[in-house]
Amino acid sequence: MITVCNRKSLTVDLKPYCLFAKDHDFMEAVEWSNGEGYDICVSTSRGTKSFSLTLGEFDALVVLLNWKEDENESDN
Repeated sequence: MITVCNRKSLTVDLKPYCLFAKDHDFMEAVEWSNGEGYDICVSTSRGTKSFSLTLGEFDALVVLLNWKEDENESDN
């Protein structure tokens, strides 16, 4: 049995976000067909990197990137 899926994808030029980006460098996020995660591709003049994250892993990454030491010192 073959299932055909149309997956949502978003692509962005890296140059406005990354000091080291060159023309035509980009990042793409493709939603999994089951909606439970993303495939990420970062393509630059230095090569291409790909990885996948579940929605939970993505949420955990956002928490780490938004963590501020000063705001959380009382938690220790």
